[in-house]
Amino acid sequence: MAGSRLSFSPSVDPKKEKPDEMVTSGVLASLQNFLRKCLIAVLSYGPMPKHIAFIMDGNRRYAKFRSIQQGAGHRVGFSALIANLLYCYEMGVKYITVYAFSIDNFKRDPSEVQSLMQLMEEKINELLENRSVINKVNCKINFWGNLDLLCEPVRVAAQKLMASTAGNTGIVLSVCMPYNSTSEIVNAVNEVCSERREMLQREHAGYGNAHAANNGAHSEISVADLDQHMYSAGCPDPDIVIRTSGETRLSNFLLWQTTFSHLQNPDPLWPEFSFRHLVWSILQYQRAYPYLEQNRNLAKKQM
Repeated sequence: MAGSRLSFSPSVDPKKEKPDEMVTSGVLASLQNFLRKCLIAVLSYGPMPKHIAFIMDGNRRYAKFRSIQQGAGHRVGFSALIANLLYCYEMGVKYITVYAFSIDNFKRDPSEVQSLMQLMEEKINELLENRSVINKVNCKINFWGNLDLLCEPVRVAAQKLMASTAGNTGIVLSVCMPYNSTSEIVNAVNEVCSERREMLQREHAGYGNAHAANNGAHSEISVADLDQHMYSAGCPDPDIVIRTSGETRLSNFLLWQTTFSHLQNPDPLWPEFSFRHLVWSILQYQRAYPYLEQNRNLAKKQM
């Protein structure tokens, strides 16, 4: 399967392109860049989100509606991801999280799952080999989920990409695969319990049973304890959660982290989600911002 390029316009042979066409395309590109920067400057006068989460829904429907081969929609969806990553970088959004593959997706047809795994491996290796996008935004990439469920080539590629970008300090892209929120919460509880057991064992070994009565305090698990063991530890909760294709379900995505997030369900399928849709999403967030902040502050006072 041939890999798709990271560029968003078809490659053109300069020798075959006429001079006047080159000038026209260059002028149009400059005008588009100028207008985009103007829109971003206007947006920056309002409250800007630090973290946007995307449920990238509609790749299969995109392929079906356009009568293109299975998997082609996901390829176009990858280009949409890279484009929106660059737009968010220009807007100053620090954190991007995307729902790439649910644990429940393993229940799909095995041939489709295998095709998606191959595409994931291909695109991860593409990012490892062609680092132009990563270097441009100094991107740190995380993979959130149970990586043990992935086939070995995909898991190894994901681990290499995380390791190679771990020191980057720019935009943070977190890719949820294979993921669901229920699994994340259960994993956090298990890690806290394991941590507490080890703590109690050390205390018993060091101080004897005379201090056993004081160990009850360590058995309680707080919200803060679980926060520290979520995949998202160290990352602020999403300001906006966008699910494309008009669907109104969270589908077990970041349930722990989205209490005060602004939920949006734009109609475009994920491969169609463009700069103008992102601008409109931020405008909607800015309109709702006073209400969201009021609820956040009220919740803090009640804690």
